[in-house]
Amino acid sequence: MVRVRGASEHNLRHVDVDIPRDAIVAFTGVSGSGKSSLAFGTVYAEAQRRYLESVAPYARRLIQQGHNPAVEEITGLPPAVALQQRRGAPSSRSTVGTLTTLSNSVRMLFSRAGTYPEGAEGSLDSDAFSPNTAAGACPECSGLGTVHDVTESSLVPDPGLSIREGAVAAWPGAWQGKNLRDILVHLGHDVDVPWQELPRDVRDWILFTEEQPVVEITPQRDRVAKPYKGRFWSARSHVLHTLADSASPQMRERALRFVVTGPCRVCGGAGLRPEALAVTFGGRTIAEFNGATLAELAEAVRPTAGLEQAGTASRAVTSGERSQAAVTIARDLLARLEVLLGLGLGYLSLDRSTPTLSPGEMQRLRIATQLRSGLFGVVYVLDEPSAGLHPADAEPLLAVLEELKASGNSVFVVEHDMAVVRRADWVVDVGPQAGDRGGSVLYSGPVPGLAEVPASVTRPFLFPDPATAAPAPAARRPERWLQLRGVSRHNLVDLDAEIPLGVLTAVTGVSGSGKSTLVSQVLAETAGRHLHGGPGSTGDDEAAPAPGARVGSAEGLEHLDRLIRVDQRPIGRTPRSNLATYTGLFDAVRKLYAATDEARARGYGAGRFSFNVAGGRCETCQGEGFLAVELLFLPGTYGPCPDCRGARYNPETLEVTHRGRSIADVLGMRVETAAEFLADVPAAARSLRALLDVGLGYLRLGQPATELSGGEAQRIKLAAELQRARRGHTLYLLDEPTTGLHPQDVQALLGQLNRLVDAGNTVVVVEHAMDVVASSDWVIDMGPSGGEAGGRILCAGTPAEVAACPSSRTAPYLAAALR
Repeated sequence: MVRVRGASEHNLRHVDVDIPRDAIVAFTGVSGSGKSSLAFGTVYAEAQRRYLESVAPYARRLIQQGHNPAVEEITGLPPAVALQQRRGAPSSRSTVGTLTTLSNSVRMLFSRAGTYPEGAEGSLDSDAFSPNTAAGACPECSGLGTVHDVTESSLVPDPGLSIREGAVAAWPGAWQGKNLRDILVHLGHDVDVPWQELPRDVRDWILFTEEQPVVEITPQRDRVAKPYKGRFWSARSHVLHTLADSASPQMRERALRFVVTGPCRVCGGAGLRPEALAVTFGGRTIAEFNGATLAELAEAVRPTAGLEQAGTASRAVTSGERSQAAVTIARDLLARLEVLLGLGLGYLSLDRSTPTLSPGEMQRLRIATQLRSGLFGVVYVLDEPSAGLHPADAEPLLAVLEELKASGNSVFVVEHDMAVVRRADWVVDVGPQAGDRGGSVLYSGPVPGLAEVPASVTRPFLFPDPATAAPAPAARRPERWLQLRGVSRHNLVDLDAEIPLGVLTAVTGVSGSGKSTLVSQVLAETAGRHLHGGPGSTGDDEAAPAPGARVGSAEGLEHLDRLIRVDQRPIGRTPRSNLATYTGLFDAVRKLYAATDEARARGYGAGRFSFNVAGGRCETCQGEGFLAVELLFLPGTYGPCPDCRGARYNPETLEVTHRGRSIADVLGMRVETAAEFLADVPAAARSLRALLDVGLGYLRLGQPATELSGGEAQRIKLAAELQRARRGHTLYLLDEPTTGLHPQDVQALLGQLNRLVDAGNTVVVVEHAMDVVASSDWVIDMGPSGGEAGGRILCAGTPAEVAACPSSRTAPYLAAALR
């Protein structure tokens, strides 16, 4: 047993609990109940601390170290390995090959055992086969495989307009666009004739010059404005500079509208130097290896991997496909590939970019890497391993967890999927609620025993009683449709799709079937182009193709006024961004404090109560509330600011109170507490009500954005949208919104999505949770499998109609949920 005594991490209430080893243990409870604080913040953190104590002090400085958990004692704890959900967006250079390290083996295979052109035998090391290194990257495209360029037609979509009328659409609007126009006037160019009437050399200079002249500008129409120096940027320079250096996704997305993207002419899209592309293995180049599916790759190396067993490998051969090196590398590569094939990922390729993968695919890739490590006697602590998985995909995952246990390991999973919890050997239920009302272990024992714990919020979902189930609401029938014809992207090939408007639609299918491609990419980009304009946007029913996709036609877009994509990207990149600032409720709080008698007597405005600007903030920590503490041989950490002690503000600002509480006290409140305290402040109360409605009452108002999970970030964005004034004809797109949610929280989320639909909007969710699918008005099921075996719409209709579809892998699970 792992015996935990006196655990007080975060909201844990001095917890004592015994957890069995050599078993699959599920940690359950509502979001914010404390289950992750117990599994990761206590058990795993203590295992990591003990391991690092055995590492040489100097080496510790090179390792990212965690914190020391707030626990009195843990006994019986083996070494631990954690697999947590990744936060933030992965790099575009990250691929399936780099994530699994399979690319390293493939590069070694080509370097040591490839067939070289005559006269170049074995002359390249493995770095020369990587597009991410200076030795291997194609000099033309810097290893990206694609090149961005611009043309006159992409920069000037309507040559009948003059420059003053906005002919050069790629230039930014507002002051900078006028600035560039005024510079051209002072350089002697006519900005009032149609673009097509300007001389060719003038048009080329305006669009493509690398020169950046600076001229003195005297505004002609505004006698108040003063003369200023203006620098000219050509349209091409502005677009490419924005793509390369802008940190704003919105700016990059806008710039991409004016870009013509295609494969590099030198490397053909491989991202490699010609010398590397001349080497082959089994008749294939490394680019062909990287582009093949994992199943095809396994078949390509299988003959070489079997040479040693057949006695046909020669130790006398020092290079080539029959050498000992080739056999050794190929056998290791094949063994690792077969693990991925067993998890149903054979349709992926090594060069598949990780940003295009679903959360379920990412999770299985990480688990497969651990499975091949060969460790035993350790505790694997997994954060929602079923997240993003279709129920059919969860079956091989459960087999992997059983295999890890059979190898002599303990498997601790923080889990919300009741199907996974039922298969566990032991369950630790934490709660009963979130935040201050959670933090207690309600039950620790075999799964059936949880049925006898009435205080458990998990119990009714793990052991449902059909007699107490609420009747399903009547499904809304769609009256209008959005029709996409001839859609091609990734594994979608000439697909026709009909999305109903004014209802809640769930798009389902196994991982890799094309759900996210259809909804989060093609539908989002097509609707976005229609609503927000851009080159080629016609403004009528026929939408221009989305970047990277081919859409033959799109009808029904005229029924939409707005597009809202609610994704799981972070709401901020720094600790200064938090829940209160993102939702805008902090503006109302600052105005509230500025309106107090004390603040008015002192002359404090609302700006005084911002921790981001000088004046009211603590200048020692610049309003962050903490300072970084660097320790020579111990993990770097953060400590409370010695002056403000974490309050963020200077003493004078904190002397201003409302109902006995300072503004720092408000930032320290949880949402549920703040909702009571600020009930008489309409702007803040509306935001807090929306946050409560999506199950985020346990979060602190000042909780840094960097501490929030992807699911929490997505729900905060949804809450920010819910608090706005109701208006119909908006298309809401959500990709797996129930990720990280307890079934009770899922029910609350469903209520909010239905509110949006009842207000006349359209909600489309990519979803694997069958209770959400069963509660939808319309279901679009894709498949039948992933990759090339997917990309088709198998059936569409009401949940009951899809549940009866014989070709659907979703149908049996949906039928069970409906029952």
